[in-house]
Amino acid sequence: MNANEQRVVDDSVVVIGAGPSGLTAAYELSRLGVSPTVVEKRDKVGGIARTETYKGFHFDMGGHRFYTKAKEVNQMWAEVLGNEFLRRPRLSRIYYNRKFFAYPIKPLNALLGLGFWQSILVVLSYVKWKLLPYPQEESLEEWVTNRFGKRLFRIFFKTYTEKVWGIPCSELRAEWAAQRIKDLSLKTAVLSMFRKPKRTIKTLINEFNYPRLGPGMMWEAVKQRVEARGGTVRLNTDVVRVRRDGKRILSVVVARDGQEDELAGSAFISSMPITEFIAKLDPPAPEPVCQAASKLSYRDFLTVCLVVNKPNLFPDNWIYVHDPTVNVGRIQNFKNWSPDMVPDQNKTSLGLEYFCTEGDNLWTMSDCDLVELGKREVDQIGLARYADVEDGCVFRVEKSYPVYDATYRQHLATVRSFVDGLENFQTIGRNGLHRYNNQDHAMLTGMLAVRNLVRGERNDLWSVNEDREYHEEIQTLQVVINRAYRKLDRLAFGLSLGMTGGLLLFLMTLILVLKGGPVVGPNLQLLGQYFPGYTVTVEGSLIGLAYGFLVGFIGGWGVAFLRNTATFLTLALIRRGAEFDALRRVLEYI
Repeated sequence: MNANEQRVVDDSVVVIGAGPSGLTAAYELSRLGVSPTVVEKRDKVGGIARTETYKGFHFDMGGHRFYTKAKEVNQMWAEVLGNEFLRRPRLSRIYYNRKFFAYPIKPLNALLGLGFWQSILVVLSYVKWKLLPYPQEESLEEWVTNRFGKRLFRIFFKTYTEKVWGIPCSELRAEWAAQRIKDLSLKTAVLSMFRKPKRTIKTLINEFNYPRLGPGMMWEAVKQRVEARGGTVRLNTDVVRVRRDGKRILSVVVARDGQEDELAGSAFISSMPITEFIAKLDPPAPEPVCQAASKLSYRDFLTVCLVVNKPNLFPDNWIYVHDPTVNVGRIQNFKNWSPDMVPDQNKTSLGLEYFCTEGDNLWTMSDCDLVELGKREVDQIGLARYADVEDGCVFRVEKSYPVYDATYRQHLATVRSFVDGLENFQTIGRNGLHRYNNQDHAMLTGMLAVRNLVRGERNDLWSVNEDREYHEEIQTLQVVINRAYRKLDRLAFGLSLGMTGGLLLFLMTLILVLKGGPVVGPNLQLLGQYFPGYTVTVEGSLIGLAYGFLVGFIGGWGVAFLRNTATFLTLALIRRGAEFDALRRVLEYI
């Protein structure tokens, strides 16, 4: 089928989940003339990217910047919201050891913050682990330590990362780090203090777009577009069973207000957590698949939203809290995202993010106690006084981060093998794919799922990553480099020139001997001044053979050595430029 041809798809397509991926899929279907039914268990759309409200204040669950390299995503954002986007300056800092560090790192600020000796120890630790690295990089700790050194890992990675994931860094898999903070080194971090990157990088942007009333504004507008085109979005509707017949999904049984309803469909696109999908299948999936799905885990978080009776507190959009003496992991200042998020400009609203696991002490703590905890900790850090916090509320966000633990890879492979075998079902989004993708990545999975359904394409949704273009460029560049800068083998090049030089001198000597004359080879005889024992005679030709080989070998080996050295230095400069393009990903992997 031609990529531009469209299959006949009826209106019985069911989309499970009204987050970025599910609503994007519904939007694309409705744009192509299909009227899908979207079911969402919450009372509002947006999923993890929703906007919550309290007494006129708007709260973004996590802080969602609208910036992407994907043209189709940018186009959809512009189509839906247009002028409702604000252009916002980006400012964030790190709170560590009772001090605030500018981010991106500034040399004077970093030296004054860490101190001279700590900075020296960071560099020495880096050198040590470059000389004696971990031979294999299985865990996040090993991956980061090999690139930054153990000391920098403990300062800027360990505390914050373990707050987010709730497990030791030694149990987090290295591929998660490789996905989130690619191609970074301590050299890059240090050099970045003195040089501005030439090309914009997603995590490094100084400005970004943001909906005037938070990300939920975007997804409410998408919902309206879908409904205007004939689609249906059913809120407060939870999927309780997924009925199937062999490899084909027949329907989903949904519940609302205690009443069940069954939605049959010709095709199903789901962004619900893949673990829940497997658990709700009827009849159940094979036992090994159920067991594998039960082993996949998620990390949750809750946001303690505080209303502070002060017009201005600090200039940052958000602050990373790398301090083990407080529980909070990140603090959002919503007024600095958009002034319209705060109804009274004499006040400020903060979002204190606490990373937890559903059912643990933090998750089950009462809202009142959580607000008290937030007030104490924001006062302890020094961002706002306890007495100035006049109100607060709590919002919980379950299954926010798919965990890349020691066994997730094998379990996910088992689940994927089963799900890929379903004929009329596609799973999308962060939780649907158990992949820590960003909002725009999730949207891309929704778009590609629709193309698979309507156009018959075969896009692999499990491998969707916005950096696919980057990877293709790197692979192409690597091929070009391998061809253009192929390493010269010093021994082989030396032997080649040696044999050529030796044979050349041997043959030239013999030709002159055979030619004869009163003085045989007077010009060639001069080589005897440099090659002791050499003469233009039959015996001298053999000595010339040895001298020619020796000189040729040394010359060839030396030329190859110098050429390889020059190539290495050239590629090192190229690599340094590439590293600048991945600058500042050290901390923004959450």
